[in-house]
Amino acid sequence: MHRIHLPAVRKAVAYLLVAMLLSISTAGAANARSGFNVSGVVLDSSGAALADATVSLLSAQQVTVGTAKTDPQGRFTFNDVPSGSYQLVVASLGFAEQQQVVSVGQAAVENIEVKLNPGALKEEVTVTANPGMVESTGTITQQVNVIGEQQISERAKGVTAQIATEEVGVHLQRTATVMSGIFVRGLTGNKVNIFIDGFRYSNAAQRGGVNTFLNLIDSTSLRGVEILRGPNSAQYGSDALGGSIQFLTRTPYFSADGTEVHGQMGTFFNSADASFGSNLVTTYATRNFGLLLNLIGRRVNTLRSGHERDSHDAVTRFLGLSSDLVIDDRLPDTAFTQYGGYTKLNWAPASGSQISASYLRGQQDGGKRFDQLLGGDGNLIADLRNLMLDFATIRYDTVNAGWFDSFTVGYSFNSEREERVNQGGNGNPNATINHEPERTNVHGIHGFLGKQFGVRNNFQLGGDYYHERVIGAQSYGHNPVTGVNTLRRGRVPDGARFQSGGFYAQDVFEAVPGKLRLVGNIRYSAASYEARTADSALVNGKPLWPDDSLDVSDVTLRAGVVATPVAGLSLSANFSRGFRAPHITDLGTLGLTGAGFEVAAPDVAGLGGTIGSAAGATAVSTGIPVRQVEPETSMNYELGIAYRNRHFETNFAWFLNDIDDNIVKQALILPPGAVGKTLGGTPITAQGASGIVFVAASPSPVLVRANFDDARIYGFEHTLDAKFNSDWSVGTIFTYLHAEDKRTHLPPNIEGGTPAPDGYLKIRYAPAGSRFWIEPYMHAAGRQDRLSSLDLDDRRTGGGRSRGAISNFFNNGARFLKLVNSGADGIAGNADDRLVATGETLAQVQNRVLGVGVPSAPLYTAVPGYVTFNIRGGFRFGERHEVLLDFENIGDRNYRGISWGVDAPGRGVFMKYNLKF
Repeated sequence: MHRIHLPAVRKAVAYLLVAMLLSISTAGAANARSGFNVSGVVLDSSGAALADATVSLLSAQQVTVGTAKTDPQGRFTFNDVPSGSYQLVVASLGFAEQQQVVSVGQAAVENIEVKLNPGALKEEVTVTANPGMVESTGTITQQVNVIGEQQISERAKGVTAQIATEEVGVHLQRTATVMSGIFVRGLTGNKVNIFIDGFRYSNAAQRGGVNTFLNLIDSTSLRGVEILRGPNSAQYGSDALGGSIQFLTRTPYFSADGTEVHGQMGTFFNSADASFGSNLVTTYATRNFGLLLNLIGRRVNTLRSGHERDSHDAVTRFLGLSSDLVIDDRLPDTAFTQYGGYTKLNWAPASGSQISASYLRGQQDGGKRFDQLLGGDGNLIADLRNLMLDFATIRYDTVNAGWFDSFTVGYSFNSEREERVNQGGNGNPNATINHEPERTNVHGIHGFLGKQFGVRNNFQLGGDYYHERVIGAQSYGHNPVTGVNTLRRGRVPDGARFQSGGFYAQDVFEAVPGKLRLVGNIRYSAASYEARTADSALVNGKPLWPDDSLDVSDVTLRAGVVATPVAGLSLSANFSRGFRAPHITDLGTLGLTGAGFEVAAPDVAGLGGTIGSAAGATAVSTGIPVRQVEPETSMNYELGIAYRNRHFETNFAWFLNDIDDNIVKQALILPPGAVGKTLGGTPITAQGASGIVFVAASPSPVLVRANFDDARIYGFEHTLDAKFNSDWSVGTIFTYLHAEDKRTHLPPNIEGGTPAPDGYLKIRYAPAGSRFWIEPYMHAAGRQDRLSSLDLDDRRTGGGRSRGAISNFFNNGARFLKLVNSGADGIAGNADDRLVATGETLAQVQNRVLGVGVPSAPLYTAVPGYVTFNIRGGFRFGERHEVLLDFENIGDRNYRGISWGVDAPGRGVFMKYNLKF
């Protein structure tokens, strides 16, 4: 790590402007260069020629190089195609879209053969593994998941994050029905960065263990998703310690001749949460112009979990009773409404050049944190109000730019808004109701130049710069008794700024064509944070936060090799170094988060705070003073072996990822006498004998972030796909992960925890030439008993509880639910108050739930394993109509993944209908 100043970050902007001027000044002469012809034939699964199929040739940046229609013999031709790698996309009504890699060197590419099938094939083309290149997944050095449009349609039944299911090395994280994340090799939240069409979507204000706005990228606006497993900071900058998620939106193609208007309408219903919704996609195209519009709306109602039970319900957690006492057949506070739209236009002002612009709008209303309500803490209010996304981009691409073969420059604007409204006290109706509005605006620019040397060597040079600012984060507390509103410190400082940028170079070299491939990346990244007291309101003559700043930079790299000793067999090795600059969330958070109430280092200044040995109530002081966090870095090593032929494909991968200066959440320890003092304006209400402290908003100890340990995550990943004949196929997926503190070998306090061993078995019957398919599939997950102290205390996983927390819920939430009656004197809050269901006093409940003399204990010490059985299928009516049915969790198993704030759906039927026109 190196210290820098802001001007070093801003140099990225100057670099990109110079590159753009170079491109514009030379493009005219460059476009005169001749290319080579690309031609082939399109067939159906029986080998018959397909006429009138639409064939599009796209660059890695999704620039439409050309569009053609097949003739009566199924043939197509593109003329004067420059050297480079391209994505050939073929579509025809009644068939699934097919993609293929085309590499153009120093001669024409002829006799390409593309076969279309009614059912979707496994996607094997990636455009993000090595920026600027279109490649087959069998020729790259790192592991990547390529998820096609059909898989997105099948999996994303309620929210976009569900695309992570049925993928190797990847797991779904679901804090609430409305809010999710994706684990990549055991890491999630701010340790995995997210991009949309090459533009950075992750921002510095996002939370550590979840991505609040991920699901606002509606799945119906996507044509594909690529998940790069393993650190990718050398390609994609800060945060890619676990990997990088690349969302690829629908693209309006050009027409081959004249004007074309097409569309697609989809509608669905899911019985598990009584959800329903529709979307309408319309495209307009000419030979050099394309426009796409997608309108979206859905209503997700209350969820029915397996066996109609809530495993982490507050009455179970604090009173040791069944959730049947307070829940009928569906979980309350799990409904929400989502709506929005997406539009994109492509215009080719000249051959080989393209200008594209897009706008994505999403909004969720009525969302709630069920895990902070009856589903965990027993609070009365935990609203996620007005989650809004505005994401706009504009980009210029050309396939010729002077000496370089390609040039791209783009600008993005990302605005994410929300308001958290919380009332703590475990159901105390008189507790303060805190309002935390927040908006983060991000302006970004990126660009790169590419050069293809023949067919063997591709070189890329690029950079990016993002400027972020938090606005409108002016929080206040409302007293429900007096009606008085009081200014308070928000989750992050209002006006906080974060800047990041970097430069990178990449080279992909075919040392031995078809046999040995080498890849290398290097990147310089820098980031800067600033929070100013001048942006704070004054409360009692004092600002709500102190001045704070941090400037960091780092150099990351990646090196990989893939060898193909014999046809179909490939061996790969990859080394990469990751980097994550501390974010606004790491440096300035104060308030209620997924794991409890959290403070930042500046809020502890002058209080003599030290870092606790754990995240829960058992923590004692380590003697390490609380100080501002510094960057995390990682060193990743992986090996892979893959084999494929016409009927069989399998892949094995092993990886080891060492994360140094891991930023984790630990309990805050303060000297005796802390009760009554404040943390960023929030009063401390209780203190344990070891020095741990509590506030009214959470039953768990107050947490603080620290570079506390060095962590190691290693794992094994395996996939298999076998085709027995033209009708039957089978597929398996298995992922194993192990995470440990390198010093103690205990599970590290990484937000979200570590998913359990996980696998899928799928058997598909799709008769050749028919219009239907059917697929039984099984999902199995092992028991995860390697839980960290953070996991054990997390309301979503271990469900930690103490005598004080049980007392709070007994006297507040349980009484509000009429589960507690006053004693003989009729006065609430006395020692002889009784739990109606059992007749016990508070002391008796505490002893039964925790054990006599035990001060605290988690509800669960492990995440139970589970097996679900499911069956789905699809049917096409003619060329334009398609129906999908999925019978999920047939055995009605009650289960959840690690750090989920809500149980999984129980037995249900999902139905979807698509019409193309």
